[in-house]
Parts: sequence; structure tokens; C-alpha cells
Amino acid sequence: MKIVLFGATGNVGQRITKEEDDRSHQMIAVVRDAKASTSPDPRAMLVSGDGTDAASIAAGAKGADAVISSSISPRPNARGLAAPSLVTSAHAFIKGLADAGVKRFVVVGGAGSLEVAPGQALVDRSFFPEIYKAEANEARAALKVYRAEAGMLDGTCLSPAAEMFPGERTGKYRTTGDGFFTDAASKSRITFEDYAVALVDELENPKPVGKRFGVAY
Repeated sequence: MKIVLFGATGNVGQRITKEEDDRSHQMIAVVRDAKASTSPDPRAMLVSGDGTDAASIAAGAKGADAVISSSISPRPNARGLAAPSLVTSAHAFIKGLADAGVKRFVVVGGAGSLEVAPGQALVDRSFFPEIYKAEANEARAALKVYRAEAGMLDGTCLSPAAEMFPGERTGKYRTTGDGFFTDAASKSRITFEDYAVALVDELENPKPVGKRFGVAY
């Protein structure tokens, strides 16, 4: 498959790029400034693109079998570029992919919107770290946009565990729907590497198309 990934140089994006390349997919890695960046994998083509601009997304996605988005971080760039808005990005991807004629789409979501009880999101619980609340709420708002407006796309949102970290690629993971879950030690964890495995597995063998699901150990 020809896969276009927006936000390829972050912690998640790097692992997705490598996983896709290891499975012999054709990877186009999109970053805001290709001249100032290094490809996360020498097998991937690095190009510039704006994940908050529909025209840029349409141009980058043209001819792709699938597009991956929201490995875009809603934080300021280390080189001083402004933090992108995930809600703006959601609107832009919906329009850009429609204009490009690409239907298959996977969004890298957040853990904060997963439900710890019916109707109760993790981000709304008192123990949720204050430092991450703004980012989690923006990811939740973007998810609402996709759910409300992306019906014409074959889209999937993959929410990670509460804790993601560099580690081993085991190829093992569990999935859930909208619910937040933990392991036997009451931890919600997954490595960046196994998150990437789950995402690429979903691209190759689509299951919850049109829905959101979570992944953790």
C-alpha cells in the first residue's frame, strides 16, 4: 500500500514509519518543514505539508491508499513554529481527503477521551494530571469532529494507553472500544512500538472502520 503519514517525526510517527517500511509499504512521511527535518526511516520519502490546511492535505494525499493523521502534536515546535490545532486539523483532513478522493484514514487519538465508566471520560476524573488536560481535551474535541463530519470516509481513531514509552516491539496488545482498561497490575501501558503494530495491523486488516478503539497491554 501507499501510505501517507502526517506528523512523521514525533515519537509515535517515527515508529509508525518504521513499522510500515518493515512491512514493505510505500511510505510518504509528511512534516511541516522537510528541509529542517530528517526522515525517521531512510526508506520513507520525506516531504513538506501542513496537517491543518485542506489544500496541502489533498495534495499530499493524492494517490494514496490510506492516510494516517494526528501523530501531530498540539504543542509548539522546537524551532518556534506555533502549536497546530487538532480541531482545525480534523476539519482540514475531512475536506482534504474528500478532495483527494482518499477514503481510508486512521487517526492517532488520545487516551483522555476513553471512558472509565459509562459517560465518564478519563480526562474528567480528578486524578488526571493537570499538565495534560488541555491536550487531552483538544484531542477529545477533534474526535467529536471526526465522528460528526467524517461519515464519508472509512476512518478509524486509535486511542493509546494512558502511558506510552519507548520499548520493545512484542507484537502483542489488547484492544477495546470506547472503554479505558488496565492490565493485571492496574496499569494502562503500551510501548510506542506496539502501538505502531496495532495501527498498521488495523490498516492492513480493517475491523472497527468508522469507529474508535483503544489499545493497551
